[in-house]
Amino acid sequence: MEHYQELIGVIALTMGVGWASGINLYAALLVLGLAGATGNVQLPAELTVLQDPLVIFAAGAMYLVEFFADKIPGVDTGWDTLHTFIRIPAGAMLAAGAVGDVTPALEIAAGIMGGTMAGASHLTKASTRALINTSPEPFTNWAASISEDLMVLGGLWAMFNHPLLFLCLMVLFIALVIWLLPKLIRLVARILRKVGQWLGLVKNPDEAQAANTMTELPPPSSQTEPPVKPS
Repeated sequence: MEHYQELIGVIALTMGVGWASGINLYAALLVLGLAGATGNVQLPAELTVLQDPLVIFAAGAMYLVEFFADKIPGVDTGWDTLHTFIRIPAGAMLAAGAVGDVTPALEIAAGIMGGTMAGASHLTKASTRALINTSPEPFTNWAASISEDLMVLGGLWAMFNHPLLFLCLMVLFIALVIWLLPKLIRLVARILRKVGQWLGLVKNPDEAQAANTMTELPPPSSQTEPPVKPS
């Protein structure tokens, strides 16, 4: 039974650090570092580096920057775009370290799972923020940002204290992403296409079709045919 609970805890930690990294990497690093440094959580040996005061300070400083950048319309989307190349690899690395000192194959498998969870949560967040930014008022950005921070904190708490419940929630999250993410991506693509049309970077479909029709028509004849004489 104890081995079973330990296995559940490792799986929850592997999925949890990846999921949290995709939403707010610096909040996840800060929580993990503080939880380990205060002795509230026993981190795997590969993740004890997060308890270092220098790492905690750096994570806290970057979380402070993201706290404000994440609440400014437009800036949050640029921040998310930049962090596509940071959150997903970091989630994979944290997940690989969460399984501890095991075989390389298991570390690679954990990294793949953590990177996938980070990618799913990051793309869902980035797509949702892009849609929210179509509204000019900033209150929805503030509400979304605060909700995401609370969700990361609550998810990490559940991951440590109720790993089985957390895994059930992760299964629901994966099902929601499979259903929702394609719809969000199509909506974002439609919005970007509209913006491109307003800026003149993308042709309107009706105008493009009319232009194609004009090119397909034969050129008008410059010579008139002579009248046919009656026989």
